[in-house]
Amino acid sequence: MSEKTNEVAILAGGCFWCIEAVFLDVAGVSAAQSGYIGGHLDAPSYERVCDGDTGHAEAVRIEFDPAVIGYSDLLDIFFAIHDPTTPNRQGNDVGTQYRSAIFTTSPEQDAIARAKIEQLALEGEFDAPIVTEVEPAGTFWPAEPYHDNYFARNGRQPYCQFVVAPKVAKFRKAFAGRRKGG
Repeated sequence: MSEKTNEVAILAGGCFWCIEAVFLDVAGVSAAQSGYIGGHLDAPSYERVCDGDTGHAEAVRIEFDPAVIGYSDLLDIFFAIHDPTTPNRQGNDVGTQYRSAIFTTSPEQDAIARAKIEQLALEGEFDAPIVTEVEPAGTFWPAEPYHDNYFARNGRQPYCQFVVAPKVAKFRKAFAGRRKGG
């Protein structure tokens, strides 16, 4: 009998509170950690990343069991819950830290991500070209602890009500069979 081996996906699609809240609800996901990746500053802070000059994206490091959910399935959810056609922007969140990006941890993930983008483009899934970046993962810097499970702890805040909650609701409706306990 072999031990269960989790894999890691790192996705950036705007504010990490949204991405984390959705993926914490996905069956097969054992952890979703908000953080920063893709920049030039070691150990960046939220304040520095929000300045928009560190090159980091707000991202989520997702640990998942590929026997329960595949990487391609994670990408289906990712593309359904954010707008991959707006460069450096998600709604009112503007800046390079809010870019759409997939940070791959293996050549297989890179191939799957590029094929998924090509498939979505061929299917005309979006009204504009997909601008999601695909690049090898560098160092992932975990965000400050107050970002952990942010939506569950702060769901009544206006930003959570108007930005995070609709993305969580969209996921729950479109992917009901992929929810934990679902």
